Amino acid sequence: MNKTFISFLVLFTTLNTFSQKYDFQIIKDIETTPVTAQQKTGTCWSFSSTSFLEAEIIRKTGASVDLSEMYTVRNIYMDKAENYVMRQGKAQFGEGGLNHDVINSVEKYGVTKQKEYSGKADPNAPYDHSLMLAELEDILKKVVEITPKKYPNWKADYNSILDKHMGKIEDIKPMNKERLLQEYKINLNDYITLTSFTHVPYHTKFILNIPDNFSNGYFHNITLDEFVQNIDNALDKGYTVALDCDVSESTFSSKTGIAVVPQNEADTAAIVTEIKPEKVITAEFRQAEFENYNTTDDHLMHIVGKARDQKGNIYYKVKNSWGKESGKDGYMFMSVPYLRLKAISVMLHTEALITKTKKTFGF
Repeated sequence: MNKTFISFLVLFTTLNTFSQKYDFQIIKDIETTPVTAQQKTGTCWSFSSTSFLEAEIIRKTGASVDLSEMYTVRNIYMDKAENYVMRQGKAQFGEGGLNHDVINSVEKYGVTKQKEYSGKADPNAPYDHSLMLAELEDILKKVVEITPKKYPNWKADYNSILDKHMGKIEDIKPMNKERLLQEYKINLNDYITLTSFTHVPYHTKFILNIPDNFSNGYFHNITLDEFVQNIDNALDKGYTVALDCDVSESTFSSKTGIAVVPQNEADTAAIVTEIKPEKVITAEFRQAEFENYNTTDDHLMHIVGKARDQKGNIYYKVKNSWGKESGKDGYMFMSVPYLRLKAISVMLHTEALITKTKKTFGF
C-alpha cells in the first residue's frame, strides 16, 4: 500500500471519527400533543406539565385533548399572591413554578380546555406577561407595606389585573378531578417527583430548596443511576416524563436542538453540531455544580422519546415550549450526560417506576 493512499485513509478516518454531524435514529417515540409556545412568559412549568397530562390522556384513552395552560397559570398566580402576603413579602413571587404546581392546581381548581380559556384578553395577541407581572407585584408590595388590614380589597384589585391581561374565568366550568378520572382515567395521586442529590439521604422524601418551589412540594431522593433507570424504564414502557432542567449552558443549543456536556472545553463550540466526547457525570460532580449555582432550576420540558446517533450514543427526545421554530421542530435531543448533570427533577406515573423505587416509597 503506497504512502499517499495510507495518508488519505488516515485523514478520512480522522475526519469521520471526530467531525461527524449528528444523525439521529428515533428508537422510542411516544405520542403527544403538538408543540406549543409559551412566548413572552415564564410559564414553562405549566406548558411542560400540561403537555405531560395530555400525553397521559392519550396513553390512557387514545383521545387527544388540548388543555389550557393559562387556566392553571391564572389560578396559581392567586396562590402565589396569598403565599407572598402571608409570608409578609419574604417569599418567591414571579412567573416560575414546578411540575407539582400543575397537579396541585388541577386538584384544587380543576382543568379546562384551551378553546374554553386561552388566557388572553386579546385572542390574536401573543402571550406576554411582563406588564401584568409588574402590576401584580405593585399590588403585593403595597399590601405587605401597609398590611392587609389597611388594604382589605387587595384581592379584588389583584384579580382585576389578571382579568385585564388574561381574561375572566368566572364563567368557566372546569373539569374537576373526579370528572378527569371518570372521562380520561387520570388519577392525580398517581404521580411522583424524583430527584437525586447527596445532601439528603437517599430513599427519603424532602422539600427541595429551589426558588420556584414556593408551594413546598416534596421530592423523592434516589441515587443518580436509579434516577436515570426510572426515566428509561418509563419511556421503554410507553410513559412520558415531565422534566425540570438547567438550560443555561451554551451547550444547550435551541438553534441546533442539541443539549450535551463536552469532555473537553475546547469542544464547547463544536459539540452542538458535531459528535464529540462527553464528560462522565458522577453524583459528586452533579452535587457540586448544584451547590455552586452552575446548575439551577431554569426551565421545564417534556421527555417523549429516545434516539441514537450513528456512534450509538443515546439521547432523550424532549418536547420544548419555545415553538416549532426552536430546536428541531420544537424538540431538543438531550444526551444522557446532560440529563445526569442538569436535570433537577422529573415527574412520572408511579406505575412507570422500577421495582426498587416502588418498594422504597411504598407503591
